[in-house]
Amino acid sequence: MIRLFSFAGLAVAAAMVLAACGGSGTSSSSGSGSTPSHGAAKPSSSNTSNSSGAASLLSTKTSSLGTFLVDANGRALYLWDADHGSKSTCSGDCAQDWPPLTATATPKASGAVKASLLGTTKRADGSREVTYAGHPLYTFAGDTQPGQTAGQGSNGFGAPWWVITPAGKALEN
Repeated sequence: MIRLFSFAGLAVAAAMVLAACGGSGTSSSSGSGSTPSHGAAKPSSSNTSNSSGAASLLSTKTSSLGTFLVDANGRALYLWDADHGSKSTCSGDCAQDWPPLTATATPKASGAVKASLLGTTKRADGSREVTYAGHPLYTFAGDTQPGQTAGQGSNGFGAPWWVITPAGKALEN
């Protein structure tokens, strides 16, 4: 009888250890694994972690380009000249190379970011993309480190991409 209880206890303990080693099971990576069409380096597997979140926090970064918006992970935020109004026209391969900044809650402003210019727009897939001064916001898959601006001035998908200033304008440097 004692042997039976010992075996049952051992089985329960083993099950608990296996459950604890299972990991979190969540991943926020949405990378496509494809190389951007304009020849930029292939993105790392975790570089698109900002592409969605409960509430996106926007702040600013200053570099030799000037001051521009970044997401909560310090990744540069871009606007696309092909977008007119707050509707995004970047989907499919475009959205893989230029992941839209999405949120399920109201975006938040930090530092020089103006909360009054923040908003969201509904994408074709039903997700909510963050907008700033009416511009849908994107990150760039070729930016693999916080503060990088490798997409600046790129003509990917037929129109220029620019980092966006706290005033809501394209920083065309």
